[in-house]
Amino acid sequence: MSSPASIHREIAECWNRRDFDGLRDLCHPDYAFTGGDGNEMAGGPETAVGIAGMWASAFPDGRLRVKRVYTQGSTAIAEMVGHGTHAGQFGGVEATGRHVEIVICNVIELRDGRAYRERQYLDTLSVLTQIGAVGAPGRTARA
Repeated sequence: MSSPASIHREIAECWNRRDFDGLRDLCHPDYAFTGGDGNEMAGGPETAVGIAGMWASAFPDGRLRVKRVYTQGSTAIAEMVGHGTHAGQFGGVEATGRHVEIVICNVIELRDGRAYRERQYLDTLSVLTQIGAVGAPGRTARA
């Protein structure tokens, strides 16, 4: 059986390779995702693939770098940095060609050796600021 840390790292690597079949295999049939807005999206592995696909579409050259993984029992917490070029729609904003770098805290809980619950914390406002959709403090958004 794989450890929570190794599963977490493999999920990130699947995204980096755009290996959505591999990602699907790492997820429990009852997988659910909760984003920074607090809303849980259930639906099994297809939920994970849908979220990964949305990010990959918005940032086709995007990559995740896992900095650290902490584990406790069947739970792993990863500190990651994501970066990529905004080349597709994100949050209703058409591609700007701007580079984005975002710090992410991601928590997964395993069940039966697969990702069962995932919670992701990131600063979406930072992403929107970097792509020019909103202004940085003291500045206005691009026209």
